[in-house]
Amino acid sequence: MLLLAENLTVERGGRAILSELSFRAESGEAVLLTGPNGAGKTTLLRTLAGYIRPLSGRVELVGGDASRTLPEQCHFVGHLNAVKPSFSAVENLEFCRQYSASPVGRVEAVFHGRDPTTSPEPAASGLACAGLYPTYGQGLSPTAALDRLGLGDLADVPAGYLSAGQRRRLALARLLVTYRPVWLLDEPTVSLDAASVTLFAGLVAEHLAQGGLVVAATHVPLGIADARELQLGRQAEAA
Repeated sequence: MLLLAENLTVERGGRAILSELSFRAESGEAVLLTGPNGAGKTTLLRTLAGYIRPLSGRVELVGGDASRTLPEQCHFVGHLNAVKPSFSAVENLEFCRQYSASPVGRVEAVFHGRDPTTSPEPAASGLACAGLYPTYGQGLSPTAALDRLGLGDLADVPAGYLSAGQRRRLALARLLVTYRPVWLLDEPTVSLDAASVTLFAGLVAEHLAQGGLVVAATHVPLGIADARELQLGRQAEAA
């Protein structure tokens, strides 16, 4: 699988934020977007996610699911957590799983055509040997995802009562409840303490080991081994 961007030019407010930018990321690889504020890191992520249409150039996922668009094969976690404060932690993840219930690959959608209140939870057994997902293409149950992010004891607590770091971990737990091969992450470790950064890096390592890929914008080290840096804010091309 190969995420390919060729000659991307993206304008915001009549100003070119990205100009003729090309890069690629392969299965099992993490690409870190670096550069000063305003360099286009978030713009690039949002373009890859399909939220922004480039003025010219193209993006493509080669070797992905040919029946789905690139945005349908991505998880996007922005620099804001986007959690519902009145929902409990587990309800936030349940909402996310129902909203994006159709996993990529040849497995059935968790809730496609079924009642989400009666559908069984995906099996969470065998995680020690299976990595992040019980089977390729299937997400974890919300409770299992919370456990992986160290939030299991807070499942029933409204998100509005969680600390900043806990809310960020809840946002990252959304990556686990439905499978997507491409993770697009904007400042993923904001508000996280050192232990949580290490936990996050471990989840990324598991995702990469299972053939996924990650593109992350950051100003700080993320603890991801062998990550490749793509510096924005200048004419840059990484092949």
